[in-house]
Amino acid sequence: MATTDLATRVYDHTWKLDPIVRSLLDTDFYKLLMLQTIWSLHRETQVTFSLINRTQRVRLAEEIDEGELRAQLDYARSLSFTKKEMIWLAGNSFYGRAQIFAPEFLAWLADFRLPEYELATVDGQFELSFAGPWTHTTMWEIPALAIVNELRSRAALKKMGRFALDVLYARAKAKLWDKVERLRTLPELRLSDFGTRRRHSFLWQRWCVEALKEGLGAAFIGSSNVLLAMDADLEAIGTNAHELPMVEAALAKSDEDLLQAPYRVLKDWETLYGGNLLIVLPDAYGTTAFLRNAPDWVADWTGFRPDSAPPIPAGEEIIAWWKEKGRDPAEKLLIFSDGMDADTMEETYRHFAGRVRLSFGWGTNLTNDFRGCLPEPSRALDPISIVCKVSAANGRPVVKLSDNPKKASGPEGEIERYLRVFGGSGRVEREVEV
Repeated sequence: MATTDLATRVYDHTWKLDPIVRSLLDTDFYKLLMLQTIWSLHRETQVTFSLINRTQRVRLAEEIDEGELRAQLDYARSLSFTKKEMIWLAGNSFYGRAQIFAPEFLAWLADFRLPEYELATVDGQFELSFAGPWTHTTMWEIPALAIVNELRSRAALKKMGRFALDVLYARAKAKLWDKVERLRTLPELRLSDFGTRRRHSFLWQRWCVEALKEGLGAAFIGSSNVLLAMDADLEAIGTNAHELPMVEAALAKSDEDLLQAPYRVLKDWETLYGGNLLIVLPDAYGTTAFLRNAPDWVADWTGFRPDSAPPIPAGEEIIAWWKEKGRDPAEKLLIFSDGMDADTMEETYRHFAGRVRLSFGWGTNLTNDFRGCLPEPSRALDPISIVCKVSAANGRPVVKLSDNPKKASGPEGEIERYLRVFGGSGRVEREVEV
């Protein structure tokens, strides 16, 4: 991929609409893996996704023009997978397996379009939601977040001149390269780009991927962004996300059915995938509760991705559970991806090195760390914690508890019910910055 002059590209907007999302492959790989699962097992399920801005100090509807947001969302709805993209999906090997996507699924995907959306402004925030078949609404999560984040970045950059922009990106590049130089001192590091959802921009994410590819060499194992993985000849990285157990739990018919929902999801996943795709995401209803109730066969999965607890305590809890189940942690994999940056990756790596296989997903702090790079003190480019989560399934409210109560979502009464079923052990509140 040719390196882009970012400052010139930002400054010279000479076209009517500069699309943020130009391909349906500009999404995270786990979306396609989950989509095949949903298409195979849950085609009739109706699901609503809703945008949630956890950083309430940032009034998005006052920073982003609603007309521009609608134009970007409408453009994304016009996209379909290209012939080249479909050939790549069908012919490429993922996680060492050829034809991971079934021909029938790909035939359906070839005609895919993003569904309609609902958008309103309430008290300085956007109320953006996507309702319809789960097979369609799930694919809005990543492009919606990428669009909102990049529009916020563009709004902050509009008043800057050509040289100020040049300096801004020079500072951001130097900041990232300092992190790369620190990380490449860690032997046997395994790191992936997980930065699509809250990136500064697509072009900046592409630059970051190019920088990691050169600066880390074999330690950089791939990108969660499918389009960038295809264009840069990288591995597409990703497994599954919280929406699967969240929907399964919402559809449960009893409290006991609810308690077993996270494990039914894993059984469903096993019908389609294996090997390094058998990664457990344990924290939708609390990692401690998940481990306490998990069947023995879960210990045979390849690894875990703790996602909302502090990495070292979470990793220690999982290692202790593996040992209790008679499994050797040295043969297992821990993937850390929650708000990771150079310092937390260094600390976590040194703590666990030699005891367990390690991998890191580097997200917002890779693709959207412009803190301190603006010419004057400002938080206009600071990353915010914004998510697009399932809010309803077949008309029922959807809940996420998380290991961090600050990340919980759902109606208060339903959260209380889930806490009665799963318990609240191990949940520790901490501020959510990204």
